[in-house]
This record gives sequence, C-alpha cells and structure tokens, in this order.
Amino acid sequence: MFKKILIANRGEIAVRIIRSAKELGIKTVAIYSEADKESLHVRLADEAVCVGSTYATNSYLKIPNIIAAAEITEADAIHPGYGFLSENEEFASICESHGIVFIGPTAECIHKMGDKVTARKTAEKFGVPVTPGTKDLVQTEEEAVEMAGKIGYPVMLKASSGGGGKGMRVANNEEEVRANLKICKNEAMANFGNDDMYIEKYILNPKHIEIQVIGDKYGNAIHLGERDCSIQRRNQKMIEEAPSIILDSDLRNKMGESAVRITKGIHYDSVGTFEFLVDQHKNYYFMEMNTRVQVEHTVTELVTGIDIIKTQIMIAAGERLSVRQSEVKLSGHAIECRINAEDPSMNFMPSAGLITHYIPSGGLGVRIDSHIFSGYEISPYYDSMIGKLIVYGADREEAIERMKRALDEHIIEGVKVTTPFLRKIMDDEDYIAGKVYTNFIDLFMKK
Repeated sequence: MFKKILIANRGEIAVRIIRSAKELGIKTVAIYSEADKESLHVRLADEAVCVGSTYATNSYLKIPNIIAAAEITEADAIHPGYGFLSENEEFASICESHGIVFIGPTAECIHKMGDKVTARKTAEKFGVPVTPGTKDLVQTEEEAVEMAGKIGYPVMLKASSGGGGKGMRVANNEEEVRANLKICKNEAMANFGNDDMYIEKYILNPKHIEIQVIGDKYGNAIHLGERDCSIQRRNQKMIEEAPSIILDSDLRNKMGESAVRITKGIHYDSVGTFEFLVDQHKNYYFMEMNTRVQVEHTVTELVTGIDIIKTQIMIAAGERLSVRQSEVKLSGHAIECRINAEDPSMNFMPSAGLITHYIPSGGLGVRIDSHIFSGYEISPYYDSMIGKLIVYGADREEAIERMKRALDEHIIEGVKVTTPFLRKIMDDEDYIAGKVYTNFIDLFMKK
C-alpha cells in the first residue's frame, strides 16, 4: 500500500480523497493555488504545497509544479480526482516516468476512452451501440458545418477531452454551429488544455444513464449498477440518483454487460463510468467513458455499500477486486443534489464571496460531501459547486421526502446558493413521477 498520496485537485473531491486515504492509513499531501491557501483540503492534509497562482492554468493544471510537489514531499502516488488533469494521458504518462503511481487507469486506457472520438470507435469495436456522429475530430468551422448537415440537426458539439458539461453546446442550425463551436473550443481549452471537438446527433428527450465500472490489473471487472443523471442544466448535472426507475433488471444487465465488455476488452484497471443515452423506446447509446471517479459516485456507494475511492486506491496499489459481480446488490435508493454558489433568479449567475453562516443538514440517511465552512471565501476562479447533499432511503419515495427535509435544514448565508431551487424540484409532480429527461430543467423553469 502507498505511504503517501498527493491529491492533484481541490474542493470537496480533495477532501473526499483525504478521508479515504486516512482510513487506509496513508499520509496525504494537498496542493493548492494562492486563492485556496485557507481551503479545507489544505487544513485536513498532512502536508500542503502551493503550486501556483490563482488561475487553474498556473496551478492545478501546471504539471511540472505538481510533479515537483510530489517529489519534494516524497509522495509515491498521485490521485487526480475529477476534472483538471484527471483524464490527461500525458499527465498519467509523466507520473509513471517519474516513478509515481497515477491513481487511475493507464495512459493507454485514457487515450482509448478519455478521448471521446477514440472512445466511440472502441465502443463500436466491442459491439456497443453509439449515437450517430463524426468518426474523427472536427478540425475547422467549415468542416463542422458540413458534418452537422450530414448528421442532421439538432447536433451536439462536444469537446473530445471534456466533462462536467464544459465544452458542450446544442446547435439547431448552421449559424449556431459556427457560434457555439468557438464557445466550446474556448471552454475546452480553459478547462482541459485541449480544444479538440467532435459532433454527434442530439437525441431528443432521452434519459442520461451511466454505469459505474471497476477493473483491476488482473483482468477482473464488474459494474455497480446505474445512476440516473437526467436532471441537467447546460449539460451540467444537478441531481443524480440510483437506481434509475426506468431500468428493469434485463436492461440493467444488458447495459452493465456492455460496459464490462469494454472494460475487460481494453484492460481497464481503475474505476470509471460509461455514459449512455436511453431513448423512450429503451434503446441505449454509448456517449463516452469518464476514466476517473465521478462527482456522483456517492449515490452508488450508498446503494451498494462499496467505497469507490478506497477501492480505486487499493487497485492502483496492485490489489485484486474483492467483490464479484454476483455479490453486487443494489439496496434502497439514493439521491444527490449538487449545491452550487449560484443565483437561480439571475440565470444561475455565480455567487462568489464570504460564507457568513453555515449549518449543514444531518440525521439518519443524510451525507454531506463539501469543503465549505463558516468564514470560507468562495473564489470566483473555479467551478461554482461547493458541496453535495446526498440522502439514502429504503425506496425512492422515502429518499425524496428525506431530501426535502435535508434541503430545508441546509443553511448557507452570505452568498446565493441553489438549495431553494433544488427544493422546489423535489415537490414537482413530474419529478416525483419519474418523468425526468435531459430537458427537464428547461421545462421546469417555464412552469
């Protein structure tokens, strides 16, 4: 097992990784930008190293600084969390060349699946259906217009190295392709350091279903069921739950087997997530694979009882999967609400500033993953998500009622947050009935 892990990230995921590492008896190193020197992950880690100035390009995306921090502190492994460098094959390769274990898949696996265009080709190779789209990267604006016309509108412009809703836009005509391509490329470069783009058919009113997988270094692989991530705004997930009420056992098995088939086929040796669109006829289409831990891994942990972060660390250290597919059982229902420092009444404008008062909700079946505290200064330079509120119930009805209660108790003052907006969704008749598709938020806001 590792003696010391450097966490190449910030915020709630850095805190989450530190907690699992501590339970495994592993020392931790936090890295931070000048803007994050008072952050919770810096306080909780055994050591902390400043790796640059405020902007992510000068700190959390600065590979030489991160490697130097690992070498100075004698960390034998690096956990990238999600976002930033978590799906950067060059970073994984550089870690390996410096004798530092990258807690994630191999650089080769990231190339095959972290790059969205290559991932689609890989899925097709293993007989998994994909959404219609470009076979290769789109190089120019004119090429994007031509390909969109061939695919048929509406289309989705997507960053090949993207994630978290960044670098993604729907285009309904040529004018929107031209305008949105520039926006997507700028977002992708700012967030991932790569502005490669591709285009796929936009499927109307689908469910966004993802399958959690785990593979080890010995060819073993399992899936942990699905998460329904259909409630999104601008392709950024807001509410996730497990299991999905649209999946019966047959469809769950088919989608799970598809995901495991690819996982084994590419010798994937970490945790990962396969994202699918499921249409109204229950046809499913592979979109992409996230070769990292997901923000919403929490709901899967609650319905399976498996600690995904611990498992990821142990696999990276060379341990075998300790759970067989037949032993994976889904029990109860879990819901996660992402708490963002945004003002829904002002078109979700980010709300940076000082948190003057913070009382997290609690009680049976309530979990908080967050890095904030009273007196914490929310920076305008990073993602606006400041925490995740997760609940578990015996069934979906109980989970919804528990989430209502937990949202009512969750007090954050000093900045605008999305908690009241999320609370309204919990009372919505369509949400309660499970009539939830990727356009849910757009329709909800028109009510």
